[in-house]
Amino acid sequence: MNRDEMIKRVADGNRQWDVVIIGGGATGLGVAVDAAARGYDTLLLEQHDFAKGTSSRSTKLIHGGVRYLKQGNVALVLEALHERGRLRRNAPHLVKNLPFVVPVYDWWEGPFYGVGLRLYDMLAGKLGLGPSNNLSREETLERIPTIEPDGLKGGVEYYDAQFDDARLAVSLARTAVDLGATVTNYARVISLTKSDSALTGVLVRDEETGSDYEVRARVVVNATGPFSDIIRSMDDRDAAPIMRHSQGVHIVLGAEFLRGRTAVMVPSTDDGRVLFAIPWHDRTLIGTTDTPVPRSALEPRPLDQEVTFLLEHAARYLTQDPTPGDILSMFAGLRPLVAPGGDAGGDTAAVSREHVVHVSPSGLVTIAGGKWTTYRKMAEDTIDAAAAVGGLPERRAATADLKLRGYTEDVDESEIDIYGSDRSSVEMVSQEKPDYGQPLVDGLPYRRGEVAFAVRSEMARTVEDVLARRTRALLLDARASIGAADVTAQIMADEFALSGTARETWIADQVASFNSVASRYIYPEG
Repeated sequence: MNRDEMIKRVADGNRQWDVVIIGGGATGLGVAVDAAARGYDTLLLEQHDFAKGTSSRSTKLIHGGVRYLKQGNVALVLEALHERGRLRRNAPHLVKNLPFVVPVYDWWEGPFYGVGLRLYDMLAGKLGLGPSNNLSREETLERIPTIEPDGLKGGVEYYDAQFDDARLAVSLARTAVDLGATVTNYARVISLTKSDSALTGVLVRDEETGSDYEVRARVVVNATGPFSDIIRSMDDRDAAPIMRHSQGVHIVLGAEFLRGRTAVMVPSTDDGRVLFAIPWHDRTLIGTTDTPVPRSALEPRPLDQEVTFLLEHAARYLTQDPTPGDILSMFAGLRPLVAPGGDAGGDTAAVSREHVVHVSPSGLVTIAGGKWTTYRKMAEDTIDAAAAVGGLPERRAATADLKLRGYTEDVDESEIDIYGSDRSSVEMVSQEKPDYGQPLVDGLPYRRGEVAFAVRSEMARTVEDVLARRTRALLLDARASIGAADVTAQIMADEFALSGTARETWIADQVASFNSVASRYIYPEG
């Protein structure tokens, strides 16, 4: 992917796109893949970087949603389980089976959760990842050696899937480009254009140069997640809000808190959510919370009470009680919740994760709600609606069996495995210079050549792009990532062919900007 080439296409005022998509998170990227796979001339515009928001700050699970069974939403679970199986099949380099154990401390919990998880298996059908089983106390301790043993009676084992969210977003962006789409980051839509009250396109600003371009489109899709109401208000200043604002917080601890490759799921916490303790990139990920917040923010802050909540609940179930000093990183993401019946208040934990496609009188197509697991089905429903609005040739979706960029079944447990079939290209770049094969920084599993590859092939434009999303350095260890900022900026400046004063200024600005963001991932902040 080359951003200069993409911007040239955006600047072509004589071009009318079939589909213009606003938003480069999971939903927007999925919509771009679906539209391009159907042969529509497709443009995606993202105001910051791909997956900058919630799409890089999930619980790292592709799952059916066990808790939705308790709510009786069987249809949502069924859809998610089938999409889980498809994604596991289409991107095996990024989506992998993960065993979970539900610890049992009361006699009734084993049969109760056992029955529910067998229903989970049945709904998955042929796309299931493995059968659930009741475990003895000894078997539970064998799988989760750090689980709290006092009062433990056994456990229930089941399977879901784990993934790297930001890396899947990059894969989707590259898949869309492979299919003929144009995608670009740092391109902000500043207004919508109309003719006789009908939507005709957008006005977009290149955030790197400040240049504005009018882009014509047969149909415009609003796929901005928690920010959907902002675009809807551009279309109609009197449009009633449809989004609910809630944030989920995660903390990252060392691998010693959850030894092995099995995750823990606690079905009921004090806020009514499930709690996960998950092995991820040789770390332990604990989450999540569900806290109503008054507004959407591009960089939401974890609240002290949320972090305390996670520490206290982790201490209940793990033999080693984590302290604030054990937190390597913390992060918050906003959920794209659709308000039921227009109700903007109340408890967000009970709000459904189902998606909604809305078409405004002007023809703006908004896709809201949903989650990573169901991104493909959301995109299919969105383009079905968008094709009708834009009068596009009727074509069936072609993504159910579409292999995503990097697809390979030859996977192992190395960090470079996330590149899939592009591993050889990364290795070639890492051999270009003697220092490119060196670690980016001690304590993190990345090499300097990966920075150069991210710039050349994955449209990384800033130090944050590289350390937060092309690699996961910021989430794995925020302090270590700060230590990697300067060398990352140096490599990027080389790739951008910067020199002299301009080079030094760019490096200084990038390091300062990244350090400002990274400080929010450190607890206590400092």
